[in-house]
Amino acid sequence: MPKHAISVTLETANLTWLKGQAGLIGVRSVSELLDRLVTQAREARSIGPARSVVGTIDIDAADPLLHEADAIVRSLIDASLRRPLVVKERPQEYGAGRGTGTKRRG
Repeated sequence: MPKHAISVTLETANLTWLKGQAGLIGVRSVSELLDRLVTQAREARSIGPARSVVGTIDIDAADPLLHEADAIVRSLIDASLRRPLVVKERPQEYGAGRGTGTKRRG
């Protein structure tokens, strides 16, 4: 089939994800990946199965209206913030330095 160029505007996070998937799958470009995704969706004749969050969250029977939820989430965040943070810095790469921008005479 012949191909036609189009313009697509995506959120930055989605574009980053597409680029990563293209590299992971081993396609030549994001365009090729998008073409494959659209082809698969078109051939499936469906956007996908209906999704629901029902059954994915357990609510404490002692607090069915979630009156204590704020305190519990706050305590989880506080515990997370108390953990030590490991920071790894990349060593500075040394290469050909940039000049001062002035040329020598003579």
